[in-house]
Amino acid sequence: MTARSALPVSATAAVAALLAGCTSTAPNGKQGTGPELVRPGALVTCTHLPYAPFEETRNGRIVGFDVDLVDLVAKDLGVTQRIVNTPFEGVETGQDFAIRTCDVAAAGMTITPARAKVMDFSAPYFDATQALLVKRGATPVKEIGDLKGRKLGYLKATTGAGCAKDHGTGVELVEFEDVGLLLAAVRSGQVDAGINDNGVLLDYAKHNQDTTVTAEFDTGEHYGFAVRKGNDALRRSIDTTLAKARRDGSYDRIHRKWFG
Repeated sequence: MTARSALPVSATAAVAALLAGCTSTAPNGKQGTGPELVRPGALVTCTHLPYAPFEETRNGRIVGFDVDLVDLVAKDLGVTQRIVNTPFEGVETGQDFAIRTCDVAAAGMTITPARAKVMDFSAPYFDATQALLVKRGATPVKEIGDLKGRKLGYLKATTGAGCAKDHGTGVELVEFEDVGLLLAAVRSGQVDAGINDNGVLLDYAKHNQDTTVTAEFDTGEHYGFAVRKGNDALRRSIDTTLAKARRDGSYDRIHRKWFG
């Protein structure tokens, strides 16, 4: 499981029914042609901050690996990406799509069967797995079972949460609403370890060398960009852009930029 993977709750039927008759606009502002967008001239992206290096705020701007990839999609559509920071629960349950908050979700989110019931995913664009972050010099932790009698932090509504609960027998589990709080808790010693996606934890350890990643678990997770259920034109546009980015080297360039 992964830091951004969890078991989603279906968006309320009442909200979905209320909005079933709403029309969206295509990139050119006309109804009924091309990918459906909630706002003319914009590709509105829902994310949840911070989640470096996938999305974070620097100098007042939201930047990151996901942001750069979705910028490619927006460019191919002839529009501008606009980012909305929203609670992750609203993203992974599909509710943000039901109430037309955004067109696409880009939040370091693992593709799961449960989520695929309430949203449609692009082709996978990033392979992820779970990992453990600890303070450097602490008692070695190679697996969750090593933390019996100690504290393990996890991020709410994520696959890391599921992994912690499934394998944390005898471990004191501590839930956090925000990945920044989770990482700070590891660094301060509030918890003995934190479980989350490897990309996020390795990036944090690189910039905070008093912490280290001591274990990674091969959970076979893949990130995907999500769209409203049935918005096939937009999903196909995203897949087309991702495939082109892999062919022309754009994907590798963006990957090097954020992961080295």
